[in-house]
Amino acid sequence: MRVLFAASEIYPLAKTGGLADVGAALPVALAERGVDVRLILPAYPEALEAAANKSVHVKFEDAVAGTTRLITARMPDSGLPVWLVDTPLLFNRRGLYQDQNGIDWADNAERFAHLSRIAAGIGLGRLALEWRPDVVHANDWHLGLLPAFLHTAQAPRPATLFTIHNLAYQGLFPTSVFPKLGLPSNFLSVDGLEFYGKVSFLKAGICFSDHMTTVSRTYAHEVTTQEFGCGLEGLLRRRKRALSGILNGIDGRIWDPSGDPHLAAPFGRQHLAGKSVCKAALQRELGLAPASDLPLVVYVSRLTEQKMADLVLKSVPDIMRRQVQMAILGEGDAGLERQFIDLAQLYPGQFAAYIGYEEPLAHRFHAGADILLHPSRFEPCGLTPLYALRYGAVPVVRGVGGLVDTVIDATDEKLRRGTANGVVFEEVSPVAMLAALDRALALYAQPILWRRLQSFGMSQDFGWNASARHYSNLYRKLVPDAEPTPATLDRRGSWHRCAEA
Repeated sequence: MRVLFAASEIYPLAKTGGLADVGAALPVALAERGVDVRLILPAYPEALEAAANKSVHVKFEDAVAGTTRLITARMPDSGLPVWLVDTPLLFNRRGLYQDQNGIDWADNAERFAHLSRIAAGIGLGRLALEWRPDVVHANDWHLGLLPAFLHTAQAPRPATLFTIHNLAYQGLFPTSVFPKLGLPSNFLSVDGLEFYGKVSFLKAGICFSDHMTTVSRTYAHEVTTQEFGCGLEGLLRRRKRALSGILNGIDGRIWDPSGDPHLAAPFGRQHLAGKSVCKAALQRELGLAPASDLPLVVYVSRLTEQKMADLVLKSVPDIMRRQVQMAILGEGDAGLERQFIDLAQLYPGQFAAYIGYEEPLAHRFHAGADILLHPSRFEPCGLTPLYALRYGAVPVVRGVGGLVDTVIDATDEKLRRGTANGVVFEEVSPVAMLAALDRALALYAQPILWRRLQSFGMSQDFGWNASARHYSNLYRKLVPDAEPTPATLDRRGSWHRCAEA
């Protein structure tokens, strides 16, 4: 089984968010199951610096993008083979998607269309003659055109799987970019890339892939509803038979409190003393009062509307009236960032705000926290609560998306059985969120019940093995159609029938 895994970011070569973590861990788990998986992403400067065993595989000129080198390399941590698309005109810049001022690069459409074209060339055996994939696995809107390019092939092609990591980010561009994409003109239609007068890369992936996945089972259902479908729910309902949900995992090699080099002390489910040491160390680091008896509530998140950062901000004064400490780690909306900093000045020793994101600090936040506050208006998967559970922090979440699949509410019955791991609320409101937090604080005041919550959460396996098994099985279902004849291609649905599948 040969799989080309295509993404715009893969840790440790490049990272802005959870997509990079998926790209780092899932291919490793697939390789451990015997899948011959190879990666492809842009040759950003940091990726070129970090990749190992680099050599130029092929070099060619592109009329639009200029010189491109396809570089073969190895991942510096896992050793998996990776192709880096080195097109200096498009990728030799600091900032994966935005400049230093947070403004999207004006040529993002051309950049990621180019990446998809190169990946399609590998998929069709035109750029890597010694290796050809059975399945091309494209991730998120950045690679949405990859299934479309392969769909146009008048030759045997690999099967295509498209993973939607977050439907809200659709890769929308003005229709004026379409002539630069390299697709047939009839693809610019309501049954193709056109989406309310714009071009949607995400819609291309939905239309032209053989199968789609979301990053949790519940989110696979939610995206077919008006509330969560972002305007694509009709198309997703029509393609529902080609849609499934596979929960993301976390990398247990990196997120392991018993051997985490970023922590002040190791700890585990059976020996929690080190967690108290980590809490005291985090309090010192953040300038919080050294109070071991006060519950420490953390909010580790992008500061965006999706993550209900606006409601968290509004609720901080109410939270501060409780006997707690609170710390924020995140970045996002500049206005929210400033207001969280102002609150830290207003509540010294009780509230701390670190604006930005540092991976080691995120580890220390989870290790030192008692409670993770993680509300979301929508949540495709929700990796942050999984990290918290692993580190003995109890998550308080809204019951939406992947959080429904992972966080089990501490009802009386589940507490008795020892099968609860968090607190769940439903309504998008400060009142509901604070009520859930109060439930968590009441449990914190009961050490036996709290230890039971922590213990069950830390015992759960949210690693990548189960996800890799599901993906491997899905690849094998797709393989019989991996190299169809042109007639078979037509039976799957021509470009204008794809949206009606």
